Amino acid sequence: MIASSWLLVAFPALGALILLAGGRRTGAWGHLLGCATVIASFVYGLALFFSSNGNPVDTKLYSWFPVGSLDVDFGFRIDALSLVFVLLITGVGSLIHIYSIGYMAADADRRKFFGYLNLFVASMLVLVLGNNFITLYLGWEGVGLASYLLIGWYTDRPSAATAAKKAFLMNRVGDVGLALAIFLMFKYIGSVSYAGVFAGIGHAPAGVVTAIALLLLLGACGKSGQFPLQAWLPDAMEGPTPVSALIHAATMVTAGVYLIARANPIFNVTADGRLVVALIGTVTLLLGSIIGCAYDDIKKVLAYSTVSQIGYMMLAVGLGPFGYALGIMHLLTHGFFKAGLFLGAGSVMHGMNDEVDMRRFGGLYRRMPITFVTFGLGYLALIGFPFLSGYFSKDAIIEAAFGQEGWRGWVFGGAAVLGAGLTAFYMTRLMLMTFFGKERWKDLKTSDGKDYHPHESPPVMTVPMIVLAVGSVGAGAFLSLGHRLVDWLVPSLGPLEEPAQTVIPHALVPWLTVALAALGVLVAWLVAGRRETPVERPEEVSAVVRAARKDLYGNALNEALVARPGLWLTRFSVYLDSRGVDGAVNGLAAALGGGSGRLRRLQTGFVRSYALSMLAGSFVLVAALLLVRFS
Repeated sequence: MIASSWLLVAFPALGALILLAGGRRTGAWGHLLGCATVIASFVYGLALFFSSNGNPVDTKLYSWFPVGSLDVDFGFRIDALSLVFVLLITGVGSLIHIYSIGYMAADADRRKFFGYLNLFVASMLVLVLGNNFITLYLGWEGVGLASYLLIGWYTDRPSAATAAKKAFLMNRVGDVGLALAIFLMFKYIGSVSYAGVFAGIGHAPAGVVTAIALLLLLGACGKSGQFPLQAWLPDAMEGPTPVSALIHAATMVTAGVYLIARANPIFNVTADGRLVVALIGTVTLLLGSIIGCAYDDIKKVLAYSTVSQIGYMMLAVGLGPFGYALGIMHLLTHGFFKAGLFLGAGSVMHGMNDEVDMRRFGGLYRRMPITFVTFGLGYLALIGFPFLSGYFSKDAIIEAAFGQEGWRGWVFGGAAVLGAGLTAFYMTRLMLMTFFGKERWKDLKTSDGKDYHPHESPPVMTVPMIVLAVGSVGAGAFLSLGHRLVDWLVPSLGPLEEPAQTVIPHALVPWLTVALAALGVLVAWLVAGRRETPVERPEEVSAVVRAARKDLYGNALNEALVARPGLWLTRFSVYLDSRGVDGAVNGLAAALGGGSGRLRRLQTGFVRSYALSMLAGSFVLVAALLLVRFS
């Protein structure tokens, strides 16, 4: 079966080709084809999973491009890590596809939307299945293209076009880092295949290994929305809600974590590289959780929650051999509850005329009972409620962070547990403002004058939400029971090496995490539960809230460090080209043209003029000779 692993990609790729090239003839059944192709990949992925022992098996499909000493094959690697991602991408992706049938029912271009979704899934599968960094890069760029098309789906909205362009450009910054890392691999190791690079990385100069690790991290920061390239991720909410669920839960933002985990032999030999990864994850998890406390847009709160949770995963994989599997475990549990939360947010929007402002919600648990229950279970899993998914995966990362020696244990562990408290605060605030309290929407109208009539979504939307809610409850316990996931990932990531001791007592860490989460819930209830939520957003706020509303000046930082200097460089280059290069060429041409025009005036065609010129020349010559003779 492994020899036919290309079918995993072929199913959604064929669906994308038919839906995008078939035109409106596929409009009546295109959405069904889009779902069927991803479900087929999931079924085939399950078959591969149960027939594999997790050990790496590389399959060569064909010789891609042999150029001199660079011989790159297009092939796939089936191992424990790639199979886990295949099941996540196609499993959660299938549920999102099914949900989209109802969510996009009124869209005239629904079949094109499903074509883009299929393209997204196919590209992500190429990314995680490739057995070399060039094939990974192909899938990496395919995911970037598909995300651009889906984020900018609503072409009549300038904000959507801007968000799509922003995501595309900021990801290109990270892509440059990944490309440079591949160049260094070929120069110093002579290979770009996983087998060749991982076998030879120990013989490369230490500085080169660190440079490769940091450049890989730059690529991961762009794709996974990590500091300082996180600003595009919340703006990606401009796309339809199923797109948000697909990007934030099962595909694009997990690619950076996958890259670091896949390249673990590189990071294992550079402590500095691992330290920078852990620091980036720590900064990002705090940044995302702080900003999430200040937003009233339900999708953007969830978006910054994703930024924060991916930060936890990056922190985990930056902790070294004992952290890789923990990061992947949290990635899997996050895929369930975050997809469920986004689909739940889409269900709320579906019943509220696409409204996203939580200040205009309230009391929706009475109108949307299924959405309330499924969303609530995802919320509990996210904040780490005991024995739900997040409790097993996120708390394990916090324990591992406290297991670092010296200042690292205090900084990483302290930041991780603080992030848990902030997560509980902003998610509880979201729950209270959306589902509880006064029904504030009753006295409001949308901008086009329509009344709100909140109602439960159809079964085609609620059934995927129920399935994801089940995963939110039980996935963590299932994966952690008997170290099931950790043992499965050993062939790809190595054994889990739990820290011998922590900077605080080991048994105290879970209690501390639960206590801070409970404190966050209590503070949120005091802020949003006991008080009446004003419909209009208050403008007079503290400096901290004002900074959080401005994304902690992340956009301003990127503009100051990248966008504005780039604009200045562009303007200087244009000036240098127009006034320097073009000026020199045009000036020389003007001088020759002007000189030739003046010389042309001497050619009159009259013999007497020429004779007079000869006479004048003779006088000048005689005068010159006399001057020389008598001087």
